[in-house]
Amino acid sequence: MIIMYGIKNCDTIKKARKYLEAKEIAYSFHDFRVDGVNEIQLRAWVSELGWQKLLNKRSTTWRNLPDETKQNMNKGLALVVMQDQPTIIKRPVLEMSDQVMVGFSEKQYDAVFTPN
Repeated sequence: MIIMYGIKNCDTIKKARKYLEAKEIAYSFHDFRVDGVNEIQLRAWVSELGWQKLLNKRSTTWRNLPDETKQNMNKGLALVVMQDQPTIIKRPVLEMSDQVMVGFSEKQYDAVFTPN
């Protein structure tokens, strides 16, 4: 089962959902704003991908953080901030049985979802 994590009105989420639906790939959607983010799951993503890859430094949420927080960002602080403000997590996070992917590009999705 594929679970897509993100925010429903995010343009990147819309592109990723459109891609999966066009390919008739079943998935469920978890909205960070509505459902939050599970701390254990977040820690697992950070272990697999690294906090730097998950933290969206191009987001409005990042820009609104105090400068001191941004300057002192590390794994522990990133986990706290992502737990408290999940809109700072890069989207989408796609959780599959064998891997976790973050972000969307058609080329990346083609590599995963196109049969050989």
